[in-house]
Amino acid sequence: MSSQEVSRKQQERSILTPLASLEFTRRNFDNPALEWRRLFSEILGTFLLVLVGAGGGVVNAVSNGAISRTAAVTAPGLMVLAIILFMGAVSGAHLNPAVSIAFAARGDFPWLRVPGYIIAQLVGSTLAVLLLWALFGKVGMLGATEPGPGISDWQALLIEFFLTAGLVSTILGTASRAQNLGPISAFGVGAYIILAGLWSSPISGASMNPARSFGPDLVLLDFSHYWVYIVGPIAGGLLAVGVAYILRGRGTGIAAAQGRLEEIVAENSDRPDGDAQTR
Repeated sequence: MSSQEVSRKQQERSILTPLASLEFTRRNFDNPALEWRRLFSEILGTFLLVLVGAGGGVVNAVSNGAISRTAAVTAPGLMVLAIILFMGAVSGAHLNPAVSIAFAARGDFPWLRVPGYIIAQLVGSTLAVLLLWALFGKVGMLGATEPGPGISDWQALLIEFFLTAGLVSTILGTASRAQNLGPISAFGVGAYIILAGLWSSPISGASMNPARSFGPDLVLLDFSHYWVYIVGPIAGGLLAVGVAYILRGRGTGIAAAQGRLEEIVAENSDRPDGDAQTR
């Protein structure tokens, strides 16, 4: 066999292997029997995120200012880091409608599953705020995000737009197969959330997440500023999709966007009982 034929076969394998892997991941993700686990993961993850995100304002009010702004914006970033690490492989740990829409627009996530993910995220957010209300009452505006004093809705919207563009760019970039960061991506995403909150929370609350803002507004029955936290983050996420295409071309983060739940379930079911007991 000539060197040209060898080179051609190697090139074919290099093309076919990622495609086969992509098809395997899509096939796993399309298993409807596991969809409830993914949706539960999104509910739980968003519940935990909003619990600390909105909880910072609530506990600050209850404790007469014991929670500093630095702590309040750091907690959500650390929580997202933890959620991605402990169950990102189940659902992709979107936790954010803007992220789900961006992954779908990028071609890494099926549009058909976006409504279910968004509903799960909104449910998780609402449950977290209801818990805070039950524990502490309607104090601290239940952690609602709204423009700061003297800040107009449009100013807050533009801040949310650019913040979310940066957040989703971080998520898409670290999820890219080209970066090959794996679980380390959680540190980048968590760090970005903290950094964004440190400098911009007095302007807009640094929500970057329609689900994060939904729960408090629903329980308070006050959606007067909510459009800011829909339009800004979703538009910012779509801008990030365009930036990602310019930087890296087509989407290559399907495994990160969709998780690998079926592989995990299969590994656990194939493990001998004795092996499971020793762990």
